[in-house]
Amino acid sequence: MALKNDLLIRAAKGEPVERTPVWLMRQAGRILPEYREVRAKMNGFVDLVKNPERAAEVTIQPVDILDVDAAIIFSDILVIPEALGLPYDMVEKRGPVFPQTISDMDDVKKLSTSDMSDKLGYVIEAIKITKKELNDRVPLIGFAGAPWTIMAYMVEGSGSKTFSKARKMLFTQPETAHALLQSITDCTKAYLKEQVNAGANLVQVFDSWAGILSPDQYEEFAMPYIKQIVDSIDEVPVTVFSKGAYFSLHSLGKLNCETLGLDWNTPVDFALKMAGPNMTFQGNLDPCALYGSTSEVRAETIKMLDQFKGLRHIANLGHGVYPDTDPEKVKVFIETVKSYTQK
Repeated sequence: MALKNDLLIRAAKGEPVERTPVWLMRQAGRILPEYREVRAKMNGFVDLVKNPERAAEVTIQPVDILDVDAAIIFSDILVIPEALGLPYDMVEKRGPVFPQTISDMDDVKKLSTSDMSDKLGYVIEAIKITKKELNDRVPLIGFAGAPWTIMAYMVEGSGSKTFSKARKMLFTQPETAHALLQSITDCTKAYLKEQVNAGANLVQVFDSWAGILSPDQYEEFAMPYIKQIVDSIDEVPVTVFSKGAYFSLHSLGKLNCETLGLDWNTPVDFALKMAGPNMTFQGNLDPCALYGSTSEVRAETIKMLDQFKGLRHIANLGHGVYPDTDPEKVKVFIETVKSYTQK
């Protein structure tokens, strides 16, 4: 069946659209009371991620409640390290924590890269259930973390302001870093293929910690692995979001992907100059703009849209929506995008 609303897919491919499509990173959960009700019934975040029926339910909630133009599967980028043999827990107000970490080549060699389809079957099942329940109303986005970002958590053991342990490995054990990055890449390629086969209409690669690397490090330890992933997917459009890596937009613009995500610190004219006009840009309203009044949210959204006028564009935030954001302000953002392009 054809999608009833295929704006996102057409915008990603650079095809004509009646208006700019809009969705939000981290829209599945966090801000919605309906999500918190489901979450309260589960034994923590990881339990919810691993429950295909409940994950599908919270994936669809933003489509029903916020009227966004796409759903994104409710999951986490850290399912990959867990499948490799490094389980994690999501600690309230602290974030992910890994009881075990990677510190040398011996640790890398202990990782299990077999049976990934079985280990991550709960995500694939959630996608299948979501597709059935969505009934082709809007596209479903699949996703994975970029290898550098996944490595950063696996070496550091938790979130960090500096990720100094992970960055130290790049200097002191580059061979170990490359071996770990390749293992993550191989698993991620297979994982995203499974998502596409299950029905994902578009996939996004999140490099959340791209901006903490130097330009040279990003070229050596991030770009080659992202390129492998992007090159392995030709069935659906691919979005790459490298937060903070404005210095690599020229290289990112050469990737075989359709869309580049822009964070709120990246000027649109700079991105256009660096990446060129043959790429769709996604973003990039500052998530904090949604704390403003209704009129302020509307004005900031219009200001953002004006900057993308005439370009291939998917409206989004410059990163994920913050958990204490008023859903009504999110609706103002979405409605403003929709009305702006209908003038």
